[in-house]
Amino acid sequence: MRDKGLDGIAATILGCTRCKLHKERTQAVPGSGPATAEVFFLGEGPGAREDELGLPFVGRSGKYLDQLLQGVGLARDRVFITNVVKCRPPSNRDPHVAEVEACAPYLERQIELIQPRLVVTLGRFAMGRFFSDGTISQIHGQPRRVDDTIYLPLYHPAAALYRGSLRSVVEEDFQRIPALLDAS
Repeated sequence: MRDKGLDGIAATILGCTRCKLHKERTQAVPGSGPATAEVFFLGEGPGAREDELGLPFVGRSGKYLDQLLQGVGLARDRVFITNVVKCRPPSNRDPHVAEVEACAPYLERQIELIQPRLVVTLGRFAMGRFFSDGTISQIHGQPRRVDDTIYLPLYHPAAALYRGSLRSVVEEDFQRIPALLDAS
């Protein structure tokens, strides 16, 4: 049932024309992972490689995310990974508010179907969907429980790739994930 629901959302996303991003995309990137995932990773938007392959986090940031997942004992095929916007913004620019809002029903439905125990936001745009207070530099690594779900704001893996000084912070924040799953 959940799988069929996710497949339906993915099909809708692949044909979506709700905002201008569809005009320049190679393909939309609905997300990937099992409908039974306990952990849901939310990035900002697809990059060039993701747009080419139709899969989230397959570029440099994705390779680093894979290392981070391994470091906390999570297999990529056991988590769900998606983005706030499902199509690549031109030149990897930040998503516009209207683009984020156009994709919001898809994201909400994905979370509703999967019912993850932990939603990990990667970067400030993903964080902004669930945390209206503070900046990523202020609240990264500080979980918040809403009903039965824990939300954990983290820096985007790309931040550590571009600013090496953040690498240890990103890795330290990721180490919180197993304890949060145990506590939920």
